[in-house]
Amino acid sequence: MSRTFRLLLSLASVLAAALAGLVAVAPAAHAAPSYVALGDSYASGTGTRSYISDGTTCQRSTYAYPKLVAAARGYSLNFKACAGATTSTVTSGQLSALSSSTAYVTISVGGNDAGFTSVLTECAKPGWMSNCDGKINTAQAFINNTLPGRLSTLYASIRSKAPNAVVVVVGYPRLFMGEDCNAATWFSPAEETRLNQTADLLNSKLSAAASARGFRFANPTSRFVGHAVCDDPEWLNGLSSPISESYHPNRLGHSSGYKPLVQGLLG
Repeated sequence: MSRTFRLLLSLASVLAAALAGLVAVAPAAHAAPSYVALGDSYASGTGTRSYISDGTTCQRSTYAYPKLVAAARGYSLNFKACAGATTSTVTSGQLSALSSSTAYVTISVGGNDAGFTSVLTECAKPGWMSNCDGKINTAQAFINNTLPGRLSTLYASIRSKAPNAVVVVVGYPRLFMGEDCNAATWFSPAEETRLNQTADLLNSKLSAAASARGFRFANPTSRFVGHAVCDDPEWLNGLSSPISESYHPNRLGHSSGYKPLVQGLLG
């Protein structure tokens, strides 16, 4: 074996050992931050008309803001939000996803507790057969007197189960812009005003409960101005078929309305 060859072999051995050392000390890849999305149909993506086949009726969508935020930020998403959820069903069916390693949480709930769907159904009827004001009064009384306690209890549980997480409470937009362009509904301008005021009242209670727990609040009201039902472009569906799609954010509502708002408060 020539001296030159032995020298080259020795250098190759040294280089191989050095590379092995680099591989040995290279830091492990960081796991994607854990993001848990809790809540009701406004978080699951009802209204986007395309749903993940998960064997449930939760109407979770790839177009919903939790999916969009997770993709943009590189978060590992545990998507628990479910159509029809209330503070009670979030507690019983969704909070198990939280842990001390959870980095981010979003929560949208309260509208179903207040019976907002039944309020809208009543107010959509012709005036002569509707008790819209009575339904609104009942909902507002509930929001003022009962909902804050439920929110406080739920938010305390979220903080207990996810002590290290950034938590963003996500509110509800105003649905109406003062006119009704749907042929099969009869919302008067006065009723639309009161319904929007009810959404504002709900947001005020969500915001107060979030602040009391040290959570952040995402208020969508200003982002959806000019994009209500009957606006152009709509970010909220009017009366739709199937009926469950009605009065929920559509794909633009999630991508242009909720996603930048929520994303800006996480991290």
